Amino acid sequence: MTNVLDYIKWRGDLTFSQDGPNEVDALIFSALAYIRYGGEVEEKPEEPVTLREAANAFLEREDYAGRIRTKNDLELLRTAGQSIRFGLSKICGYTDRYIPEEETQFAAMSFLLDDGSAFLAFRGTDETLVGWKEDFNMSFQEVIPSQKLAQQYIEGFARQCSMSMRICGHSKGGNLAVFGAARSPQEVQQRIVEVYNNDGPGFSEFLMGDQGYREIVPRIRTFVPQSSVIGMLLEHEEPYTIIRSNQVSILQHEIYSWEVVGKSFVPMEEITVDSRFLNLTIKNWANQMTVEERNQVVDTLYALLNSGDVKTAADIFHPRNIRRYIRAVSSDDGIRKLLSGELKSLMAAAKKAREQFDQTKRMESEE
Repeated sequence: MTNVLDYIKWRGDLTFSQDGPNEVDALIFSALAYIRYGGEVEEKPEEPVTLREAANAFLEREDYAGRIRTKNDLELLRTAGQSIRFGLSKICGYTDRYIPEEETQFAAMSFLLDDGSAFLAFRGTDETLVGWKEDFNMSFQEVIPSQKLAQQYIEGFARQCSMSMRICGHSKGGNLAVFGAARSPQEVQQRIVEVYNNDGPGFSEFLMGDQGYREIVPRIRTFVPQSSVIGMLLEHEEPYTIIRSNQVSILQHEIYSWEVVGKSFVPMEEITVDSRFLNLTIKNWANQMTVEERNQVVDTLYALLNSGDVKTAADIFHPRNIRRYIRAVSSDDGIRKLLSGELKSLMAAAKKAREQFDQTKRMESEE
């Protein structure tokens, strides 16, 4: 099945003036935002440079392998940079902030298109433990630092450029795209054509009741794969489109598994039963806790994981770190009781979700 890489090979010879931006383009720009470019893009963000120039410079770096999320991102950069459609777009406003003491991981960049419009793309969660901690903070904080930075980024671009804007992102980046657009002043919102949320988590009631959010909802386009996990978390008021992925479960979150036909994703009628059950379980579990309890659970887990030699999320599973975690849990009654209690709560939430599913089935059969 075809994906975004095939799309570029098929559509890459057409400029945006010849064929306007679409949902697949938005996902590609979201993926390009994951790359840590460095060089001129980072050093002179106010001076636009074409994606082709940025790609060529990036591929000449000796350390480029350590600056990408996946090998597919590298192939995407190479393929997009060589194309007319994406290669001639200009990058500006690149910003990359990593502030562990503030539990902040944020990156964004703007792509200036030949049709006179711009795509503002927000990076999703990277491989750092801080990035994952910030995601979990969404469960108990009304606003996280990256969301504030996203709003400031959009407003800053609007002050400097008069172009119409499309805002996009994948995973946390999709959440930031929606939040930033929703909290921007009305005069900025008027210039936002569309907001693309690619399997990004939802929001707390704080944003759902915001007037700016209600104003921007008709322009939000949210896409989730049929077994979505991340994109179904928290709350959504905007409708979402279910699309086909060639992976299973949480692996469907990966951009390159999303199937493309023509200028669109392959649509599906509904999310899978497994996805609904998992997300209902998570919501039941979260609803059993107060905001303070969620905070305590997240902070305790973060402190535990951070006690090892951890630089990235992958380091969590290194044998030496696992041994450290086991020793820490064994020697600390507080941590052990907390984790044991939450495990029981999670099992209770799963049982409740199963009962809710069975009740729904009975009601449907009676109809």
